[in-house]
Amino acid sequence: MTLKYLIQKEFLQIRRNSFLPRLIVVFPIVIMCVMPWVMSMEVKNIRVDVVDVDHTVESQRVIQQIMASNYFVFGSQKATYEEAMKDIEKGQADVILEIRDGKYLIAANAVNGTKGAIGSAYLTQVLASPTVSEGASTLFLYNKSQNYKFYMIPALLAIVMMLMTGFLPTLNIVGEKEAGTIEQINVTPVSKWAFILAKLIPYWLIAIFVVTVCLLLAWGIYGITSAGSLVWVYVLAMLLALFFSSFGLIVSNYSETMQQAIFVMWFFVVCIMLLSGLFTPTRSMPEWAYMSTYINPMHYFIDAIRTVFIRGGGFTAIVHQLLALTAIGLFMGCWAVVSYKKNS
Repeated sequence: MTLKYLIQKEFLQIRRNSFLPRLIVVFPIVIMCVMPWVMSMEVKNIRVDVVDVDHTVESQRVIQQIMASNYFVFGSQKATYEEAMKDIEKGQADVILEIRDGKYLIAANAVNGTKGAIGSAYLTQVLASPTVSEGASTLFLYNKSQNYKFYMIPALLAIVMMLMTGFLPTLNIVGEKEAGTIEQINVTPVSKWAFILAKLIPYWLIAIFVVTVCLLLAWGIYGITSAGSLVWVYVLAMLLALFFSSFGLIVSNYSETMQQAIFVMWFFVVCIMLLSGLFTPTRSMPEWAYMSTYINPMHYFIDAIRTVFIRGGGFTAIVHQLLALTAIGLFMGCWAVVSYKKNS
């Protein structure tokens, strides 16, 4: 019964807060409506200058393909390579294509390394297309429409869960420390487990609500639904919530002020996100950085959620990630309980 009343107290605190209820509703809506459009690895509007020395039918066909592509903006046709380089130096071109003696030279402006590399790859595909043998085709096993939003939406769930179940419980407890109200709980016979569960359960329920809102928005706005069972989506989300909420409590246990808690949480959360494979493949990392993925719960979550959401994988496909998330979550949960100092 004690736990019941403590949970009621937490919900009353959330409801009486003028900011939190709005954040809980608005944040997932903004994330799902805005971020899939801007968080894309697709590079478009690549400005291309062409130096056509041959002036053959084939070279004209290549130029027409560049002009027809959605990824390129045809800058101009220059007489010499040196003239095209002046556009590169002025920032008026990203890639130069020189056609000479039936050969192609691609020179990319790599000040922006990503744009230069991907732009060169796109242009190479255009140049290779006329020579591809007839009847050859590419078969995409998953995400056949090559829609990048399909790839990013499952990962965005991790960002939403991080805020809702990581930052909010942390700031809640530290806020009570600063206000002095937590001392009133410490002198009662309430156990550590009851106190911590009362802090976590409301945010776990909020996490379920937020995940549901995100899935409905993905279906309603983008027409994207999970290829696998939604049960596994919710299971993975709750295991990630267990980690972040426990980690947030650990930070709050060792923090005395809200400013200190925010800085510590932000430091670890940024490292966890950047080393998780959320934005870039983990195999592209140096070996020493890749080793960190073995203890990074967000890495396991993103790998598993994409397996379920995009590939339609089931339990056997994500059992490794489930076990890892469960082990890390339980370890952090126990640490949160042990590190909480209750003055009786």
